[in-house]
Amino acid sequence: MAQFFKPQPKPKQTSTLELAIDRLDLHGVGIGRHQGKTIFVEGAMPGELIKARLTDDKKQHGFAQLQKILTPSPQRQTPFCPHYEQCGGCSTQHLPLALQHETKVSGVQSLFSRLAGYELGAPEFIITGDDQRYRRVCRLAIKYDKKARRAQVGFRRRLSHDLVEVSACPVLVSSLSALIEPLRALCNQLKSFRDLGHIELCEADNGPLMLLRHNGQPGEGDLALLREFAAEHQLACYLQCADQPLPLTSREAPFYRLGELSIGFLPGDFLQVNRTINEQMVAKVLAWLAPEAGDKVLDLFCGLGNFTLPLAGRAKEVVGVEGVMEMVLRARQNAERNGLGNVRFFQSNLDEPFVHAPWAKEPFSLVVLDPARPGAAGSMPHLLKLAPKRLVYVSCNPVTAARDCQRLHAEGYRLTRWGLFDMFPHTGHVETILLFEQHA
Repeated sequence: MAQFFKPQPKPKQTSTLELAIDRLDLHGVGIGRHQGKTIFVEGAMPGELIKARLTDDKKQHGFAQLQKILTPSPQRQTPFCPHYEQCGGCSTQHLPLALQHETKVSGVQSLFSRLAGYELGAPEFIITGDDQRYRRVCRLAIKYDKKARRAQVGFRRRLSHDLVEVSACPVLVSSLSALIEPLRALCNQLKSFRDLGHIELCEADNGPLMLLRHNGQPGEGDLALLREFAAEHQLACYLQCADQPLPLTSREAPFYRLGELSIGFLPGDFLQVNRTINEQMVAKVLAWLAPEAGDKVLDLFCGLGNFTLPLAGRAKEVVGVEGVMEMVLRARQNAERNGLGNVRFFQSNLDEPFVHAPWAKEPFSLVVLDPARPGAAGSMPHLLKLAPKRLVYVSCNPVTAARDCQRLHAEGYRLTRWGLFDMFPHTGHVETILLFEQHA
């Protein structure tokens, strides 16, 4: 007679782990092993023994939250921001800058090796700047606290939609950081404070500006308060309720200087947040492309003309292509305001086939592209048909850069130089520049 045994339940795995951290990933997240599985722990450092709470258990890896450092690394730094533990930004303040750079370099190298089958070698340079007071652009979140009947102003809490209210931010340029506390008071003076969306701040060369996104329609009293605030703090104020932002003040339109050029913009336009690093990045693009008087250059994902306009001073002609028509119009205005007659700008969706666009039928000897995080997969087929002699690829996402590198390499281009810009210190973000040249 067969015997039947009631199966015993599997013992529950404890959600608290003791881990030895071996290394960091590209984003500065600690990596350890538990029962043969890779565990990622933000805030942990190599050489540390920690306790962590498992928050997401996948088949081959897991994520855990740091609970206690049992054996700290001698390299661990005290974060300079009092909101470090709660705020979702600047998550690698505990790492020395040299270790942050080392981690970003090794992370980019690993991705290119794994995704593109390409061994990068050491970067030609790692360009750095100030690691505090470097951001000239930011977005402040606003949330209505029903219980307290007030508007909260700050940044998103780590791994949450909740807010961390701050009185200052040490990575913002001083003029913007000083506005946070007064802006909180302003928001709670407005009668329409329940309808506030968020605030965008930017430091232009002719003074700071703010854009208030509003989910309703402020009354005359609120508009008067906004204008008074702008006058008191000597800033340009814009309001956006539906479509385009409308100026509430009569100040000159914002602009920033890039060498001898003056580049105008409006709130909501994309700007590189780190002015010093951007200037050095533009200089490297010009040096690596090395345009001569007879060269015709194509700048894809050109934005306001950040690369296009400086290139115009060295090449025969430059064509900039951008997906957002408003940016194209402002880029054209920027060419005019700087007296550049050898620049043309076009609007095209570069994620879709564009071979029939008039500009796409022209020959180009040099190409620069600076795509957003999704990369330039949609642009690769046409670029390869153009067969430029040199191509400079600026990337904010090494994953998609590695994918696009693989395509270029397969079509006969050599990656001859690469470098790293620390555009975003104390974060896992990295900006790379790559030079591709045709095989001889």
